[in-house]
Amino acid sequence: MTLLEASPEGREAPPTAASGQPTTPTELRRPAFLLNFPFSYSTEVANNPWMEELGEEERAPNLKRAMTQFLELYRFLASDGLVYLLPTPRTGGLQDLVFTANLGVVLGHLDPSPVIVSNFTSAPRRDRGEVGFPFFASMGYRTHLSPHRFEGEADLKHLHDDLYVGGYGQRSERAAYEWMEREFDMRIVKVREKNPYLYHLDCSIFPLTREDTLVCTELFERGEVAELERHTNVIDVSVVECLAGICNSVRLSNTLLNASHIPEMRARTEEYRQEVTKNRRLEDIAADLAMEVSYFNLGEYLKAGALLSCMG
Repeated sequence: MTLLEASPEGREAPPTAASGQPTTPTELRRPAFLLNFPFSYSTEVANNPWMEELGEEERAPNLKRAMTQFLELYRFLASDGLVYLLPTPRTGGLQDLVFTANLGVVLGHLDPSPVIVSNFTSAPRRDRGEVGFPFFASMGYRTHLSPHRFEGEADLKHLHDDLYVGGYGQRSERAAYEWMEREFDMRIVKVREKNPYLYHLDCSIFPLTREDTLVCTELFERGEVAELERHTNVIDVSVVECLAGICNSVRLSNTLLNASHIPEMRARTEEYRQEVTKNRRLEDIAADLAMEVSYFNLGEYLKAGALLSCMG
């Protein structure tokens, strides 16, 4: 989960407290992220189509490998940003806690920045709100629980200023965004999600900069795309590229982080071809914006139907 976004233009954090001393990660002038070490990670309950296509044994993660993969991502993020680790309560049943992007969202356009804690649709995730609420409150954030179904930063992306894009129709409700607009002085472009395999917004839309956004235009209505084009330069990506995870990226300064376990794939298979296509497309987009791409093998988390943007 991103506690503060960063852009190549050097987007500034909101002003700090009157004393000038930062009181939350959002007030720092560098990237900040919230991660959760996979102590409770499990795929016991299949809660998305990707998991449902795998048998219990096939989707069971190798936890030692999962921890190693997590630490590779953690080290990279910590090399240029602040990384908070969300504690794992010993209460059980928190199989998806490692996917902190679903936990809530920081509204960085306000000072001080409030946090909207998720109201989960997926049954295995509903106890996570009880973890997120006291954690964010203890850090000094004004913390609110969405009165409608809402699954955090995975479904709500900040474009610029007070403008966001929110996905609804699968895990989040449109009413959640209407409530946010009334309560938090913000504007939200609302888009309906229809593909069951791309069930969060971070699967089909990724804000690259304040001006540029990856969007799978064929997944949305013409009016929705036109509204986005009024506010951002839309870089179109295909459904196949989205299924391979091109939008499930995270931005760290001038680097795009993306999940790819291509070394483990069998060459000349369709899966391998699609992964190569996705990687080359992302690299071309990054090069056009004077950025670079770093890949991370998160194959153990793919068993839960998750990619990199879910974890940070």
